[in-house]
Amino acid sequence: MNENKTNINWYPGHMEKARRQMKENLKLVDLAIEVIDARMPYSSKIVDIDNILGEKRKILVISKMDLCDLKITNKWIEYYEKKGYKVFSLNTLKDNIKPLIKLIDEEQQLMNETRKKKGLKPRKIRIMVVGIPNVGKSTLINRLVGKKKKETGNKPGITKGLDWIRINDKMELLDTPGILWPKIDDNEVGYTLATFTAIKEEILPLEEVFTFIIKNLYKYYPNILKERYDIDNIDDIEEVINTIGKKRYCYLKGGVVNYEQVYHLVLQDVKNGLIPNITFDRRDIDGL
Repeated sequence: MNENKTNINWYPGHMEKARRQMKENLKLVDLAIEVIDARMPYSSKIVDIDNILGEKRKILVISKMDLCDLKITNKWIEYYEKKGYKVFSLNTLKDNIKPLIKLIDEEQQLMNETRKKKGLKPRKIRIMVVGIPNVGKSTLINRLVGKKKKETGNKPGITKGLDWIRINDKMELLDTPGILWPKIDDNEVGYTLATFTAIKEEILPLEEVFTFIIKNLYKYYPNILKERYDIDNIDDIEEVINTIGKKRYCYLKGGVVNYEQVYHLVLQDVKNGLIPNITFDRRDIDGL
């Protein structure tokens, strides 16, 4: 971005309420599955999520693997595994969910071994899916649950009014996914979240998000920029906008290129996976 890019100060007022509700619900579960987006495996991970989850058993699911740059995202997977996370990677719709079920089953066995040592009876493992908006939580829940019916939480030790879904004889899932909003202290993170629509479009000027996308594509994926938009030089951003507008017929009356339409078009291309095989989080992973 240019030197005058917006200083992001976004911390929704309802964020603390969401965190309180999540902590209340977490008291009822044994395992938290955190979902992050493979195209932004750093930016989409909540910085303080481990503090929120505490000693809960955790699995990190990296979703949308079919849309990312595998070479870069695999480095992040290695990084998280070295940090001690149990990591499961998942394509948007294609992957078999059975390996994740097996991983949850292993957690259930460990949980019941601990319960046995405390003189407690074995039971189903209770699961909650958490993460920021639009990283694939609902898709994952649907994949885990399939067409199973909800089981209401009217049972000992379970708060009334919460919906639990039976996955199998060993597992049940809290129906409501835990949604957190990131506190953005890093502009790079903010623009990356906006690129992949994890924060609302109106938070940042569309022109700046568009420019961020174009510059990252030019820096890391020039072939994609050339093939999709016929852009091989970005020295003049206004010219880039006009080129894309003319190529994709984004016009106002009188044949003038509609800049706003161009901004939305590129954002939608990214959002809908029409620009695949990209990962924007590029950091010195070993130094994090």
